[in-house]
Amino acid sequence: MYAWPASEVPALPGQGRDLRIHDTATGGPVTVSTGPEARLYVCGITPYDATHLGHAATYNAFDLVQRVWLDNQHQVLYIQNVTDVDDPLLERAVETGEDWTALAERETALFREDMTALRMIPPRHFIGAVESIPAIVPMVERLRDMGAAYELEGDVYFSVESDGHFGGVSGLDAETMRLLSGERGGDPERPGKKNPLDPMLWTAARPGEPSWDGGSLGRGRPGWHIECVAIALEHLGMGFDIQGGGSDLIFPHHEMGASHAQALTGEHPFAQTYVHAGMVGLDGKKMSKSQGNLVFVSTLRRAGTDPAAIRLALLAHHYRADWEYTEAVLEEATARLARWRAAVSRPDGPPADAVVEEIRAALADDLDAPAALAAVDRWAVTQQEGGGTDEGAPGLVSRAVDALLGVAL
Repeated sequence: MYAWPASEVPALPGQGRDLRIHDTATGGPVTVSTGPEARLYVCGITPYDATHLGHAATYNAFDLVQRVWLDNQHQVLYIQNVTDVDDPLLERAVETGEDWTALAERETALFREDMTALRMIPPRHFIGAVESIPAIVPMVERLRDMGAAYELEGDVYFSVESDGHFGGVSGLDAETMRLLSGERGGDPERPGKKNPLDPMLWTAARPGEPSWDGGSLGRGRPGWHIECVAIALEHLGMGFDIQGGGSDLIFPHHEMGASHAQALTGEHPFAQTYVHAGMVGLDGKKMSKSQGNLVFVSTLRRAGTDPAAIRLALLAHHYRADWEYTEAVLEEATARLARWRAAVSRPDGPPADAVVEEIRAALADDLDAPAALAAVDRWAVTQQEGGGTDEGAPGLVSRAVDALLGVAL
């Protein structure tokens, strides 16, 4: 599978800063210490609909992570998956009467278009679940053979008790885990499981559903969590720098993925840092297919909204915050974009070195994009008031906003 084209990230004078970010597993801020190549895995879409503003907010957060790293002279190895076979996708295909592969391909293509329009830095490897099956099968077989997995009526389940670190990502109690498991794709009530929380590793072939050769597992398809583990271990290895996604992935997805990897390798941790973006709501509820309250990036683009304004609407909220989308949010972002473009279109302006450092400091401090926007706002106000004659200032501000915030002025 291929990703989307990359837009150029301008180089800035001076040196970026180390990233300090909130770690879900420890519950507090940590400084992310990377080698020369920073390693990032972000869980991708299940392509039955794409891309709503909740998706866009998540990928915007981790785009900022990459921009901070790049500004600090790191190479970035960024991996993102596409869950191109899973229950929600198959269910949507049945609802619409569409072939599931055609649905997945169309929505993945639309996702690429949206990411390109929003100037998201593409992953180095953009990998589908289906193409990962040859790597997944031997992992499931190994977990079964080492006693960390078991068969139940042809299906294969992971035993959460095989990982002594289980629970370390989310910090949740067993009852909360059981509740969330049932809400988010698990089957805690299925009879015969050793532990209600045990997640599916391999689903045996069902009538009318796609299946693949699973070797000694029999025909079937992979579970959700093992997909990301196989991709991350192959391309990043254990102990990579950041595992990212929306806060709805903390449990079960990231908790289970960590346990799969730790049981497989005998090493800990799967990721050094777990970073999660907040949820975007509409009409008082989280945007989701089940609520039917999705605002799509492609719909906004077709209506003539500048993608840079969409990105500014996302940046106006701290990545960890849950927030509500309204038309006023987009109107404010559109007005801000117009002010900034007017400010950088002048031949000279107030000195900009301090603004660049303010943006850097804000983003290095837990990706505080609202503080970064405020710094540019202050410069633009001073520019409007005729506060300087530095000929290079507007160009430097424009490059900094592009390089660090991903907004082309």
